[in-house]
Amino acid sequence: MRAIIIDDERLARAELRKLLQDFPEVEVVDEASNAEEGVQKIESHNPDLIFLDIQMPGRTGFEMLQELDHAPTVVFTTAYDDYALKAFEVNALDYLLKPIEPKRLADAVEKIKKLQNGKTAQPASSGFAPSGLLGEHDQVFVKDGERCWFVKLSEVRLFESVGNYAKVFFGTNKPLILKSLNALEERLDPKIFFRANRKHIVNLHLIDKVESYFNGGLLLELKGGEKIEVSRRQTVKFKEMMSL
Repeated sequence: MRAIIIDDERLARAELRKLLQDFPEVEVVDEASNAEEGVQKIESHNPDLIFLDIQMPGRTGFEMLQELDHAPTVVFTTAYDDYALKAFEVNALDYLLKPIEPKRLADAVEKIKKLQNGKTAQPASSGFAPSGLLGEHDQVFVKDGERCWFVKLSEVRLFESVGNYAKVFFGTNKPLILKSLNALEERLDPKIFFRANRKHIVNLHLIDKVESYFNGGLLLELKGGEKIEVSRRQTVKFKEMMSL
């Protein structure tokens, strides 16, 4: 994958280029120090990927993207987390905070490889894109009021329907997102996220106990302590999946 680094800080460009040496699948073909130069380099090289700073002299990274007829895959690199929501609204693949951690860069490169192989789709605001399945290794952006989280789906143990919203359970957090449970079910990998009943989707990897329940159903206890009833119809499917 051919990449361009666009950042007004020379040291930041040098550091990212150095970090990318650990990923031979990413070839840095050029650098740019501002938006105007970035547009020229993109038009000249037609890269697969750009690592783009947001706050730069003249125009921001967002303004630069608006000038492009066909934008390559974008990974934002910035010292500020204030722009996370807007970054996902313009379909950025990832959002790396400076100083960039090697592990986070590795995660971003893995996303890029999956995208190039056609295995996943670009993320969108709220972390749930219009197409493509999301698995436990995907990271999503969750916003509830003024609070925001980057969450790995492997850490989400439960989705609970609340009208047109869904409550997302991870750690001690339970934010609400404007997504119906049916919409989430279409996006989540069914091998990992199981529709237990009309109101709940559970992470199969975060089930602590399974007990028999009345009317031939099951009761699941999750690692967070939540107890979720599996409907009789879904119990048959659950047993088939889990080879019980």
